[in-house]
Order: sequence, then C-alpha cells, then structure tokens
Amino acid sequence: MTKASRDLLTTDEINSEIQARNGWKLVGNKIEKHLKFKDFGAGMDFISMLVKPADELDHHPDIRIVYNQVTLTLFTHDRGGLTALDFELADLIDREIQSK
Repeated sequence: MTKASRDLLTTDEINSEIQARNGWKLVGNKIEKHLKFKDFGAGMDFISMLVKPADELDHHPDIRIVYNQVTLTLFTHDRGGLTALDFELADLIDREIQSK
C-alpha cells in the first residue's frame, strides 16, 4: 500500500472524491459510511478484518457499533480534516465489503 498525502484537501477535491464513492457521506469535516450486517458477529468479523490494513496505513477509522449496525467515520485526526489518506482507507474498506 502506498502512503497517501496527509495534506488537507480542498472543498472541491473532497466533493470530487465523495462523488467517486458509493455510500460515503460528508458530515462536517469527516466522511462516514453506515453498514448493516446480518447479526452482531458478522459486524464484528468485518471490523476485525480492517485491523491489519488500517495498521499498515497507520490510519484508523472511528467505529460505532450498535448490534448489527456499524458506522465508520474517517478523517485525519492530526490534520483536523480530510486528506487523501482518508479516501485511500475508504477505498480499502469498500474493497473489503465487496470481497464478502
């Protein structure tokens, strides 16, 4: 995996990146995706699959779990907004979803 830039994106860049992805929504200075699984275990299995790739990127999602529903929130904490790294992680997450 390549290490994406941690430079803050412009509003136009963010809007372009969001439009290129399915199910991700801009919420303030973050992007979010809501997922629903068949049960709690399936949601936890999915989250467990994200540990290694997120560690390799050194970029981790904020995760909210409510039974079988998982909300992933991405932003670059140390930059206070969205960077290319957030969209690289969003793509990785989407690939994991598609592989299941």
